[in-house]
Amino acid sequence: MAIKKIESINVIPFIDIMLVLLAIVLTTATFIAKGVIKVDLPQASAKPVKIEKPIDITLNNEGKIFLDGVATTKEALPTLLAKNSKESTIVINGDAKMNYDYFVGTIDTLTQAGYTHISIATKRN
Repeated sequence: MAIKKIESINVIPFIDIMLVLLAIVLTTATFIAKGVIKVDLPQASAKPVKIEKPIDITLNNEGKIFLDGVATTKEALPTLLAKNSKESTIVINGDAKMNYDYFVGTIDTLTQAGYTHISIATKRN
């Protein structure tokens, strides 16, 4: 019995696998680029201000607060921010539909802790 010699390699299954992997990479890349926390920023007509390495605080419409992407509470903010200078710039990413009282309470907590450089993130018109 003679062994049949393979004259060519079928690359179609390899191409199929590569296309599936490409689709997975492109899909996950869009989720990573958009960020983890979904916040609908309010609109403003002012020019954006460039800030060097700000501290990000995100307030979503469900009443949750995040410090640099990590969930926390309003009461724990001063303790978590203690390692930063009081001159650090804090950018608040607040959802347009969140409770205004919750937003003001967070600003009040930050100012009582001694932070005065507080900015609010918005979408451009």
